[in-house]
Amino acid sequence: MFNFAFKYDYILMKNTALTQTHESLGAKMVPFAGYTMPVQYEGVTIEHQTVRAGVGVFDVSHMGEFFIEGPNALALIQKVTSNDASKLTPGKAQYSCLPNNDGGIVDDLIVYMLEEECYLLVVNASNIEKDWNWIQSKNDVDAIMKNSSDAYSLLAIQGPKAVESMQSLSSSDLSAIKFYNFILSDFAGVDNVIISATGYTGSGGFEIYCKNSDAQHIWNQVFKAGAYAGIKPIGLAARDTLRLEMGYCLYGNDIDDATSPIEAGLGWITKFTKDFTNSEALKVQKAEGTTKKLAAFKLNERGIPRKGYDIVDDQGNIIGQVTSGTMSPSLGVGIGMGYIQSSLCNLEQDIYIQIRKKAISATIVKLPFYKS
Repeated sequence: MFNFAFKYDYILMKNTALTQTHESLGAKMVPFAGYTMPVQYEGVTIEHQTVRAGVGVFDVSHMGEFFIEGPNALALIQKVTSNDASKLTPGKAQYSCLPNNDGGIVDDLIVYMLEEECYLLVVNASNIEKDWNWIQSKNDVDAIMKNSSDAYSLLAIQGPKAVESMQSLSSSDLSAIKFYNFILSDFAGVDNVIISATGYTGSGGFEIYCKNSDAQHIWNQVFKAGAYAGIKPIGLAARDTLRLEMGYCLYGNDIDDATSPIEAGLGWITKFTKDFTNSEALKVQKAEGTTKKLAAFKLNERGIPRKGYDIVDDQGNIIGQVTSGTMSPSLGVGIGMGYIQSSLCNLEQDIYIQIRKKAISATIVKLPFYKS
């Protein structure tokens, strides 16, 4: 689960264009990444199951949007990201990360190629200022950078009924949008909306990028179109359980400034066909291995693993630490991820999660936990 126990002052909290709507729907609002955000409406399990079986809508407008443009836009992106953005063509997106100089990760992000010499970078809400400063510090090629984070809203319409329920809102064939592809089209009567199939739940659907001034109208139309399918608003807590069942990393939990993409199992987005920040050191890590690895585990007994819990062997020796954990609403068992000593990080390896004073039996498993 997210750690929502932040010290905050409501006066300093930002709102999304839909904050009042969430409040009117009875959402439990919490401070998150500088915003007042809906953590849940009816309850985590109900909302989780709505996305797995039907269709639900998340307001994730707190995410950051940077536009990188000009003749040297690609050169800057290639320099600061681990994946190979030269493989992108207009209409395609790519998961990537921003390595730091010390082997860790500044942030993970999605890179969208809008057109030649024009890219959109979508970054985590809690890292907007940090990411902007980092990329700007590396911009010695004079690429044009625009931080438009406060101008855009982002709705994630997720679930197996997302395509059929939303098709009436667009003249484009939504079923034709492949995973990690996107289109610029009309949606709910609004032109030039980015409709992207880059979901974070594992149950299909779309992300809708629009101007703040259009967010309320689009929200209303989405709920009218999906009413027959039982569409519901979904909070951040269910977003976390959904992504964890898929084994997707959460920045601040599973990856951070001190964890490398190689340790985190993100070698697939770390391409050494080009030079990028700290690429030589990461290349050595990939060749020689690392002392710890991110592993997924499933509990064999009752219990709920939480971030920060120790992972131990059968003798009680600490061999790692949990980075994310929850009771899986889909599977009905405790699941989690954590960094474990590489020599002990093998599929079907028996480990134990120290939950209070008891060592709970668990097994290292292959991701994803949830298979549709």
